[in-house]
Amino acid sequence: MCCLVAAGTRRILIDPGIALGYERHGLLPHPCQVAAGIRIREKILQAIHKATDVVFSHFHGDHIPLRGANPYQLSFRQLPGCFQKLHCWSPAAAKMTPRMQQRAEDLTALLGASHMRAAVGHIAGPLRFSKLLSHGMPGGRFGNIMMTRIELGGGQVFVHASDTQLLDEQAVEIILDWQPSVVLAAGPPLYLQSLAASQRKKAWEHGVRLARNVAVLIVDHHVLRSEQGILWLERLSQTVGKKVYCAADFMGQPRLLLEARRRELYSKMPVPEQWHHDYAHSRIAVEPGTFERCIGLLA
Repeated sequence: MCCLVAAGTRRILIDPGIALGYERHGLLPHPCQVAAGIRIREKILQAIHKATDVVFSHFHGDHIPLRGANPYQLSFRQLPGCFQKLHCWSPAAAKMTPRMQQRAEDLTALLGASHMRAAVGHIAGPLRFSKLLSHGMPGGRFGNIMMTRIELGGGQVFVHASDTQLLDEQAVEIILDWQPSVVLAAGPPLYLQSLAASQRKKAWEHGVRLARNVAVLIVDHHVLRSEQGILWLERLSQTVGKKVYCAADFMGQPRLLLEARRRELYSKMPVPEQWHHDYAHSRIAVEPGTFERCIGLLA
């Protein structure tokens, strides 16, 4: 969900974090995923050099740099010095779990209290921030998020809807009230058996409503952790009679559902037993060409 948005002289970097699903089907990230993660991490670090502002929609480990990052996340020690000069916008640490509060405090210590601004409900130039909204279903256990509206100029408006998952009707109402041209939103976590049929129906209805009322709708993140997500996006496009994008579509890149195909990756390219241990301790690196070889295998 990380993106860099240009608005006049401002360059707003939203949710500069990365995380690979730590364990899926009893398997740690395949080296192909690790290679992809390294590429994305480098792009985020390059974007930091261009940014004037940074926005944290919430403090989950796939949306922020971390002081205690695992080998597949973005660590404080990897950040360039210019990161500490950015204007930072985030939810206040109140109403968070102790773990999220600690992450907010870590970032405040890194950036400096004068740079870390509580943004919920505020307007600052081209930036506007929502009130706290649910991460997924209202009342769920994953806490809250903050959406961001950015005026791009020329009447164009971008909305970063973060991890609403299309499950919160209140978030959908705010998005439509903001009259966006482009929306980037996390879709529903269809891969979770715990996602009830009523919740799936709600996410679908919200997706249809947004797609019909927004010029460009990009849905990604949770929805593409399984191959069901591609079918969901295709059906949504057919239902509304226009293209609903995933992020890869929007960027003109191939769809690579590496998370969804982790078991297949392990089957086609076995991983030595000690590989992850050695990688975590910097005893080995991802071999050049790993990413390309895997793409060939999955084609």
